[in-house]
Amino acid sequence: MKLVIQKVSSASVETEGNCISSINKGFLVLVGIGKEDTRETVDQYVKKMINLRIFADEEGKTNLSLADVNGEILLVSQFTLYANCKKGNRPSFFDAGNPQEAEALYEYMVEKVKESVPVVKTGKFGAYMKVSLINDGPFTILLDENTFAR
Repeated sequence: MKLVIQKVSSASVETEGNCISSINKGFLVLVGIGKEDTRETVDQYVKKMINLRIFADEEGKTNLSLADVNGEILLVSQFTLYANCKKGNRPSFFDAGNPQEAEALYEYMVEKVKESVPVVKTGKFGAYMKVSLINDGPFTILLDENTFAR
């Protein structure tokens, strides 16, 4: 699993010319599901993500979590996070999850996040999307097997 977590002032997703989701202060999370991922993987990543303390407190220190600031989450599936560019110039997506299994894990992730975060919005799995955001900071964190001890 790979998550690109961006602290945002606002973010939105458009598909087929229509805005389908938007949030205010919170996280825009690009979600890459790998072929080895399971529900247990999702559980671990969701727990880490929603508890990240990357919002500033009254002293300007990053001590507050999403819950502390009543933040919202926009989850957008993005298999291209698994692009492998080691050979040639055309990326390979061999390590990305099978679309049907990845969609099931993505939907499971949405439900798990909803257990802890009141406002959870999503993109449209498998669709061509235009994602807009105002990155606050900017503050962007990558969670994957190299940056996150499970």
